[in-house]
Amino acid sequence: MEIRRYTERDWPGTWDVWHEVVAAGESYDNAPGSTEEQAREHWLLAAPWEQWVAVDGDEVLGMYKVGPNRGELGAHVANASFMVSSRARGRGLGRTLGEHCLDRARELGFAAMQFNAVVSTNTVAVRLWRSLGFIIVGTVPDAFQSTKHGLVDLHIMHRYL
Repeated sequence: MEIRRYTERDWPGTWDVWHEVVAAGESYDNAPGSTEEQAREHWLLAAPWEQWVAVDGDEVLGMYKVGPNRGELGAHVANASFMVSSRARGRGLGRTLGEHCLDRARELGFAAMQFNAVVSTNTVAVRLWRSLGFIIVGTVPDAFQSTKHGLVDLHIMHRYL
């Protein structure tokens, strides 16, 4: 498995992972029926954002994007988003991508990283981010409409780099 910068040839695999994760309706607030064009607009943000993929040969198994959480005076804090295909879950890919992203954020000069919306029922993600040093700095009650659980909380998670 290799983690490398996203290139346009990765789009079909990126779209497959995006579609699978978003269609589940459990971790992203994008509509489960989001189109490929909407996915591109959301995932492929222009610089200073970077997109990375985890590939096995030509198969995209996971991905992340990293960039500033806010503009201008808040741009010293990073934000990131992650997706892992069901074909790779339970094999440590989320942790590998998380560690890679934290290292990349440091290289880019960010002072901290903040996740604005970690779904509380996504216990695998909450446990992973806590194990990588993130703390929950706030919780927004009933802010996410889970397809399985109804209204659930969103956590804001933070760590210094």
